[in-house]
Amino acid sequence: MSKLQFHTRQSVEQVEEGTDLAPKFGADGVLPCITTDAATGEVLMLGWMNAEAFRLTIETGEAHYFSRARGVLWHKGATSGLVQKLVEARIDDDQDALWLRVDVTGSGASCHVGYRSCFYRAVPHGAEAGAPLVYVEDHKTFDPVAVYGDAPNPTQL
Repeated sequence: MSKLQFHTRQSVEQVEEGTDLAPKFGADGVLPCITTDAATGEVLMLGWMNAEAFRLTIETGEAHYFSRARGVLWHKGATSGLVQKLVEARIDDDQDALWLRVDVTGSGASCHVGYRSCFYRAVPHGAEAGAPLVYVEDHKTFDPVAVYGDAPNPTQL
């Protein structure tokens, strides 16, 4: 039985100014979660959590997410060994988004493509709008084929 209980949302004051954890999951049952490196502040990824992933993350101290593409709960790093150890979890003002600060085991990478961050390309803007994406990470930190083998790629077309 879970020790973590979510409170029923009863008032704006309770949600915005209170101490009750009363998350608001979207119509699809998930809420967005930004995950950053606890030491550097670098954004590692944007994931989604359903209630079960949220509870498991808080109770185990390791990040769990819900894959919208595959429709399954996943423990980050269970296959790759790149587990995200929770340092701090914060919820936003209206409790419909999370921010995790984590330490990542192994190479410190969080992207299934092999880069450290899932945000490894910059989008040109202003006078450069429309130019090709620019790689801001110059190398992969691991070989995805060696780590994941023939596991299905989570990227959906």
